[in-house]
Amino acid sequence: MAARRHVVCALSGGVDSAVAALLLKRTGYYVTGVLMKNWDHLEERGVCTAEQDCEDAYRVCRMLDMPFHQVSYVKEYWNEVFSNLLKEYQSGRTPNPDILCNKHIKFKHLFQYSVNTLGADAMATGHYARTSQEDEEVFQQRDPPLPRTLFRDRFKIRNPVRLYQGADRLKDQTFFLSQISQDALQRTLFPLAGLTKDFVKKMAAEAGFQHLLNKKESMGICFIGERNFEDFILQYLEPQPGNFVSVEDGKIMGTHNGWFTFTLGQRARIAGQRDAWFVVDKDVGTGEVFVAPGTNHPALYRDTLRTNRFHWIAEEPPMELARSKMMDCHFRFQHQMPLVPCTVTLNEDGSVWVTTHQPMRAITLGQFAVLYRGEECLGSGKITRLGPTLHMLQQGRERQQNSPAADSDHTQGPAS
Repeated sequence: MAARRHVVCALSGGVDSAVAALLLKRTGYYVTGVLMKNWDHLEERGVCTAEQDCEDAYRVCRMLDMPFHQVSYVKEYWNEVFSNLLKEYQSGRTPNPDILCNKHIKFKHLFQYSVNTLGADAMATGHYARTSQEDEEVFQQRDPPLPRTLFRDRFKIRNPVRLYQGADRLKDQTFFLSQISQDALQRTLFPLAGLTKDFVKKMAAEAGFQHLLNKKESMGICFIGERNFEDFILQYLEPQPGNFVSVEDGKIMGTHNGWFTFTLGQRARIAGQRDAWFVVDKDVGTGEVFVAPGTNHPALYRDTLRTNRFHWIAEEPPMELARSKMMDCHFRFQHQMPLVPCTVTLNEDGSVWVTTHQPMRAITLGQFAVLYRGEECLGSGKITRLGPTLHMLQQGRERQQNSPAADSDHTQGPAS
């Protein structure tokens, strides 16, 4: 019976998706491998790995006796991910294209292609993540999509599928899946859920996937690859020269080619400066990039942020938050950063305030605030506002202490 079940496995040309396909085949499913092409490498200068990835994925399909398809989402990727990335950088924010690529391309366009065009019962990927449902339950999901309202009706989803961290916490990829829709999650398999990366490599070696074991893992922009970011982004955005300005005294420290080539917390390599200076803020209006000496300057630390309308994966919003408007959980805004305790406050428009229990370094506009409770990834929202930094609060206290009113209070002494 299982042999009749058709699963489309999203292949990347890497070892993880290849082992995911291997496990599906061993389970007895009818598996089709699909490789997405999302970037036109002819448009820009740089090293092209797409052809090698395609060849490697096709070789896996031949070895496993699987049909192979390649689909192009170049236009969709440009319109729904990359153009958004350019707008975000121009607005002074730092986007996360990997999260948006999963949301708009893999778990929307590829998912719909798998189910509607190829007639698959489910889709599978090589992500290190797991869900609350057994494989058998995945094939029983046939409910029509739910209406898109501000909040889903919790009574219509009596058994929502929850997203949990994978067994290998170092490789856990729930951060990148935090915007996935409930519809797609209900019909997605994660064969690597209970495996470690080391075990996956061992399986790949035993299966004869030697051509994949020495491939370098991609660490760059989703589907574009690893390259010099400033050189790459200046192919699409006009240089906007401006000044590096010290956040401490307003002194001009040097010049740059555009605020969009920098993100908060990164080192600013300023000509003529031997000491390390770090980006703490940007002014899109003036083109100024504010810098501070030292990697742990107070201007890099804050404990409050606000998101846009939050995307809740299972419950929208969680019962505790809906009832009291506040909830304690854990937070991160970068993949693999330690989870930090926080308090979440729900706003009427579906956005949330997140207050971390300790100040965090370089929280950045445009990144995603991803929330966790235990092993469950609750969802995410794009960071749209930031609270004051420790440096701002310190300056405010100093101004208050130095104000004439403060001096007057000190000289009068206690009333008799």
